[in-house]
Amino acid sequence: MSSTTARKKERSTTANSPARPALLLAWYDRHRRRLPWRAAPGETSDPYRVWLSEIMLQQTTVKAVGPYFEKFVERWPDVTALGRASQDDVLRMWAGLGYYSRARNLYACAVTVTREHGGVFPSTEEGLRALPGIGPYTAAAIAAIAFDRRTMPVDGNIERVVSRLFAVEEELPQAKPRIQQLAATLLADSRAGDSAQALMDLGASICTPKKPACSLCPLNEDCTARAQGTQETFPRKAPKKSGALRRGAAFVVTRGDELLVRSRPEKGLLGGMTEVPGSDWRAGQDDAAAKQQAPELKGLSRWQRKVGVVTHVFTHFPLELVVYTAQAEARTRAPEGMRWVPIATLAGEALPNVMRKVIAHGLGL
Repeated sequence: MSSTTARKKERSTTANSPARPALLLAWYDRHRRRLPWRAAPGETSDPYRVWLSEIMLQQTTVKAVGPYFEKFVERWPDVTALGRASQDDVLRMWAGLGYYSRARNLYACAVTVTREHGGVFPSTEEGLRALPGIGPYTAAAIAAIAFDRRTMPVDGNIERVVSRLFAVEEELPQAKPRIQQLAATLLADSRAGDSAQALMDLGASICTPKKPACSLCPLNEDCTARAQGTQETFPRKAPKKSGALRRGAAFVVTRGDELLVRSRPEKGLLGGMTEVPGSDWRAGQDDAAAKQQAPELKGLSRWQRKVGVVTHVFTHFPLELVVYTAQAEARTRAPEGMRWVPIATLAGEALPNVMRKVIAHGLGL
């Protein structure tokens, strides 16, 4: 289908557009999800809770975020409390949620709001975007939901609803500006935050990726994709390019009931997180080259290779790690930049999921 034809179809579906925001809000008032960060009807949203949830929800499901959100607000009930914490504590609390640059940016943002804004979030998109870790979507979401600014954030759920409603033929990510423009037509004159959350809920519960429940949708009579019977083909997406497999080795060294660990560099993948010593992760790396990067300790027993490999998939590449284990003598000093930690306290360390897998494999847990 040509872009001209697609635009004509989009225009043909806008005749009833003034009714759509009202239909969405009426549906939302009946079916809104109860979420720990969402204000109850008639209550004012807390910018801190909105911001915290939006950062956590990036690349992560609502189900996974819930327990982490509750832990964070229990320990740090407002942005000032979070801004006075240590980054290490924040990383420990975040461990397991993934995409760890979010945690570092979360902490940096809390520090900035605390020190430079007196613990009060800016209320405009422009002001919010000037904060660490807040991009265009997050700024729009906070501005709309927390401050009722008339703007429409577009997350994956909204992207899907809009692309189906208007049958946007252009592939993502090139279609994003067009979808953003069309999504803005669904804003009510007031209750901007509720308009955005209505679309989010619609995408999460009705306009789902597979088998959407179109008969329950408040916009079903006005949906171009439904009229065509092509709902599940939207949004159009370009084929994903997966990175080359990377390989490496991880070294699980114990000293009695202690484990040898180190912290990763602050910048880069898994920045600042805790890990066991390991080799570089490279495409085509063989086991012999990886093993040569083992840590050197006096009186270490022979390295034992564990059967099997640990696999993990990052956003841009899959990873395979061979795991070697060894035992150190009592009172063996940790090499520079490393430390011994009690195995019993590992749950409190800022271990990313890939390292939890490695340690479980190495210790036979």
